[in-house]
Amino acid sequence: MHGRVKVKTTAQQQEGKRKEREKKLKAYTGATAIIFKKRAEKQYDQEGLKIAEEILRSNPDFYSLWNFRREVFVSFREQRPKEELQELFMYELNFLEGCLGVNHKSYGTWHHREWVLNNMPAPDWKREVQLCNLFLQYDERNFHCWDFRRFVISKAKVSAQDELRFTTEKINTNFSNYSSWHYRSKLLPLLYPDQIHPDRPTEEILLQEYELVQNAFFTDPNDQSGWFYHRWLLGRGEKQQSLRMLHVNADQKRLFVTFSQPVDMSRERPVTVLFNDKAVDGRWHSPSGQDMHSLLWIFDFGSIGSLSEDMSVKVEFRQGDQLQSQLSILCSAGTSCSTVESKDERDQSSTWFTSQLSLEKTDILEQELESCKQLQELEEDNKWCILTVIFLMRALDPLKHATETLQYFDTLIKVDPFRKSYFEDLRSKFIMENMILENQGNGSEVLDLSSKNLSSLYHTDHLAGVREVNLRSNRLRSLKGCSMLQALSKLNADDNVINDITDLRCLPSLRELSLCRNDIDSLEQLHSLRDLPLLTKLHLDGNKVSSQEDFLQEIQKLIPSLKEVNGQCL
Repeated sequence: MHGRVKVKTTAQQQEGKRKEREKKLKAYTGATAIIFKKRAEKQYDQEGLKIAEEILRSNPDFYSLWNFRREVFVSFREQRPKEELQELFMYELNFLEGCLGVNHKSYGTWHHREWVLNNMPAPDWKREVQLCNLFLQYDERNFHCWDFRRFVISKAKVSAQDELRFTTEKINTNFSNYSSWHYRSKLLPLLYPDQIHPDRPTEEILLQEYELVQNAFFTDPNDQSGWFYHRWLLGRGEKQQSLRMLHVNADQKRLFVTFSQPVDMSRERPVTVLFNDKAVDGRWHSPSGQDMHSLLWIFDFGSIGSLSEDMSVKVEFRQGDQLQSQLSILCSAGTSCSTVESKDERDQSSTWFTSQLSLEKTDILEQELESCKQLQELEEDNKWCILTVIFLMRALDPLKHATETLQYFDTLIKVDPFRKSYFEDLRSKFIMENMILENQGNGSEVLDLSSKNLSSLYHTDHLAGVREVNLRSNRLRSLKGCSMLQALSKLNADDNVINDITDLRCLPSLRELSLCRNDIDSLEQLHSLRDLPLLTKLHLDGNKVSSQEDFLQEIQKLIPSLKEVNGQCL
């Protein structure tokens, strides 16, 4: 037995580890208690920094201790000379590098480093740039470091052009670098801003970027970083705030306007209403009646009396003292009329929902589309490629490629059934965009969306002036969004699976409603219709609520304005 090494049993090993953990936990909790006591008593001293340092070296995500260290440094800043502060802060930066070595994605550590640099007397910004380069060599996808780098670059006066070259180097090293692609999308508008949409780069630069991102596609088709960047390239800048539509209902003594971006008219009054060039007072409210940002706002002008014949109605939208846009129309007493904003050459209605590349550049996108289609033939199950084909077709000509787009959606749902609901909603959005474009083109006040396989409603603010809508034979569960249809008189939503009609309570012009063969089970689901003054016809055949005892009597009590229910006169 002599000379042999004694091997501990498993039970002995476990007991030893338990005791070691207890010892560490006791020391950890004891040190933490001391820090909290010092913080409560505002004892900001070197001892507190040392104790906190020991804990953070092993656990740099203890955010309360970073807060404590900042409080200590704030107290030092009021008491100690700059030279001593500089030394303390330099030590802190070195200590932070050690913490980043433990966890290079520690949010608290990166945030504290930014605070230190903002508060130390003489920060070395070039050294910080080098630090970022070093950590991005360890992990080029460390988005914490990328965020910190943008802060440092702004202080170090590094040019955006140099940073763009840096992103190119990182992307060429590894295409799977979402942070580099994202950073690139922020730099390009700064270097090459578009005159009309400053938040987007120029058209020429966008087209150059397609070549770079296409290399990423064909190198690794299954990596999503390049595909997401390609989606950004196909996007469009936000439309400037303006009046999009004016609708006047002289009989109801109300008008409504729609905006290109949501606005809160309850807090500010950027819009002036003029009758025959004379400003008038009235009450503004959103369709829901709540104070909130909305694309549509209603103006009640009942206090001024009836409109005279051939009265001019004008609405002006201002930002500060500057007139941004205006709409005007000539209305007669007892009638309704609408007008929409005019479009300049580059902002035609066909670009409301798509990118804004000029016609002479479409050959580049056609080549992109053809390349992606070829890649999709090789990578049949690549959902990113299929989705990009869809977005390219919409960027080129959404109406021309409408049928083909739907076919690609069918393929996409088969390839990725787990995201079926998302793809179905996206398909519904594109279908509605096409129908709105067609409807705007022919100026019709009737919109037929029947049998379109819609799962949701989109862009209903573009339909504010439509008088009749057919939503029959879709897969809608809700009529959410219909509150925007302020001129709607007749709605057919038969043969869906609708169980929520709450938004219909906001439609003062609705006269006829058909909800046959849906999921309306109770009278409570119809309470939204109680306050519609013009609703006279209601069709509910095929819903469980229609088979309830005394249904006709109860529905008449609920909605006194009704004259006909399920084809029966009341």
